[in-house]
Amino acid sequence: MDRERAWNLLCEHTKSESLRKHGLAVEAAMRHFARRFGEDEHDWAVVGILHDFDYEKFPTEHPQAGKPILDAAGLEPKLVRAIQSHGDHTGVPRESRMEKTLYAVDELTGFVVAVALVRPGKDLSSVESSSVRKKMKDKAFARAVDRAAMLRGADDLGVPFDDLVGEVVTALRGVAAQLGLAA
Repeated sequence: MDRERAWNLLCEHTKSESLRKHGLAVEAAMRHFARRFGEDEHDWAVVGILHDFDYEKFPTEHPQAGKPILDAAGLEPKLVRAIQSHGDHTGVPRESRMEKTLYAVDELTGFVVAVALVRPGKDLSSVESSSVRKKMKDKAFARAVDRAAMLRGADDLGVPFDDLVGEVVTALRGVAAQLGLAA
């Protein structure tokens, strides 16, 4: 599946601008890590775009409810599996580096975006690992984000958490304008 088709599938099933932007953010992080790990950037990007495509329609059955849609769209089985493994509730163990990376960056990209949104200027240029760590301690900030899952994702990937944050911030800066987070 090419990127345009993946984006169109996301847009067909997701009307929320914030969920679409989340898809772009996770795509950017997945591309970044695919390059870092010497993996297939295209496949990793498609997984990033599509990982939450069914969330708006099926919030409690996500991502399992979307599997038949992805299968019918012809998405490669290993990419469908990666999407299926990105939540702790799915019962699909994360085995590949792609699966572990998706899990590691999913919640973290949302958290980094939330940190940027409360900064002066609402941009990513001033977000650092230390500012993300500080906001993690504030339990009232982005309270729906599972901080333990973010830390577990870094551990499972074998990347120190602060390094993971730094790399995610770098990846998101590349798409800051699309996310509405550019100065």
